[in-house]
Amino acid sequence: MNDEVDVSVLHHFYRELDDLIGEEAMLLIYQQYKGMQMTIPTHLYDRELTAKKVLTEYNGSNQQILARKYGYSQKWIQRVIHRQSKK
Repeated sequence: MNDEVDVSVLHHFYRELDDLIGEEAMLLIYQQYKGMQMTIPTHLYDRELTAKKVLTEYNGSNQQILARKYGYSQKWIQRVIHRQSKK
């Protein structure tokens, strides 16, 4: 593949990536993952690791803050805390 990318004929997926993150990063993603089928997780943070982190950051009244910070529902945060309190 040559160094110049003709954006006008890029696959729509790669054109959107190019617009979003720039040509260099788009090409890195292309080289690393071309041909693979990917599923992008809904949550940025890993569920198990986040649960552990929530337990260390919970102060008794910051469930909503933690939910927003990590992108999980307040109900999920409550369940994590409740499960820990049962142990």
